[in-house]
Amino acid sequence: MLKDSDRIFTNLYGIDDHGIKAAMKRGDWENTKEILARGREKIIEEVKASGLRGRGGAGFSTGMKWSFMPKVSDGRPSYLVVNADEGEPGTCKDRDMMRNDPHKLVEGCLIGGFAIGAVAAYIYVRGEFRREIDHLQQAVDEAYTAGFLGKNACGSGYDFDVYVHAGSGAYICGEETALIESLEGKKGQPRLKPPFPAACGVWGCPTTVNNVETIAVVPTILRRGPEWFAGLGRPNNTGSKVFCISGHVNNPCNVEEEMGIPLKELIEKHAGGVRGGWDNLLAVIPGGSSVPLLPKEICDTVLMDFDSLREQKSGLGTAAVIVMDKSTDVVKAIARLSKFYMHESCGQCTPCREGTGWLWRMMERMVEGSAKPADIDHMLDVAGRIEGHTICALGDAAAWPVQGLVRHFRPEIERRMGEFTGNQARVA
Repeated sequence: MLKDSDRIFTNLYGIDDHGIKAAMKRGDWENTKEILARGREKIIEEVKASGLRGRGGAGFSTGMKWSFMPKVSDGRPSYLVVNADEGEPGTCKDRDMMRNDPHKLVEGCLIGGFAIGAVAAYIYVRGEFRREIDHLQQAVDEAYTAGFLGKNACGSGYDFDVYVHAGSGAYICGEETALIESLEGKKGQPRLKPPFPAACGVWGCPTTVNNVETIAVVPTILRRGPEWFAGLGRPNNTGSKVFCISGHVNNPCNVEEEMGIPLKELIEKHAGGVRGGWDNLLAVIPGGSSVPLLPKEICDTVLMDFDSLREQKSGLGTAAVIVMDKSTDVVKAIARLSKFYMHESCGQCTPCREGTGWLWRMMERMVEGSAKPADIDHMLDVAGRIEGHTICALGDAAAWPVQGLVRHFRPEIERRMGEFTGNQARVA
């Protein structure tokens, strides 16, 4: 369990003011000039040594991602883009950070931008987050007034600008290249890769895209040292993480905890336990709606980190824990997610454009039980033809919940079919 002294987001619940004076009392903008004086290579090496992995879902090494940016400019400017288009169902961590602790993100933009040689950062915020946008813009304005941004930022000799950009609310814009397209004023559709953003990103310039939480934790890591961050959690799964716990719990919440905490401990200590007690648990989606669910028997012992959940054929994703008790119609719940991914598909790739609709229609038949037993394997075949065959990961996100349902709850689907057939026979 994470000690209070190791928490990075000390105003996650908005108990204190979000302005710059209160933020500086909490330690933000402390010795920022000295951190920048370490130089680009040193900062990147320290971020690598900390073991920080992307907090937006993919879990890729942040320091490694930064190192892909060009060391010497070819005449094009470089940019940092922050993905604040939080649209994954069940995920609600970034909005609390932006609303209550915005200076951590703004300072992280400066340090991260310096490390990759960027001239500016663009924070792409989901357009519905009106208050978060206001607080973030206030933080940026305060940082300019204090001399922390703009010309000679923090007295470092480095010029750096930060812009807050309101997006249009499409889920697909959470994918980094679709976000870049939207930032450029185009329709938010993912790009084919290569070229990767580090070679050709926003406006054709080298670009790194990072999640809000990934950037916001960087200043604290560099202040306290990579060894401190690497000492939390487990090897290759280091540091702390903000978990979003929702669904059938007594106290839904966001909480910062140590990576690798047992799922059962996370729910019982911070969310007041499952409604009706742990034995009333049916299943948990551990990382936002796009990852496969896990039944209770796995939830009893699984650890909340990238590798442990991958071993169980699921994923940490955004660490959005969606709890389902035994009152849940689990087949209907996954059908609802299938409808969401069908609706949010940009339609660019045929497997996703056509396949997500097929999945949803087949799931609706599974809900009422009117499908045939062979349709279960047919549905898995459709999911397999979507997974890994699209430009971006939305196809995977549509396939994985269905695959997880069949993997763990196939008997429930078959039971419905039996009931439906029995009812038809009685009517006849």
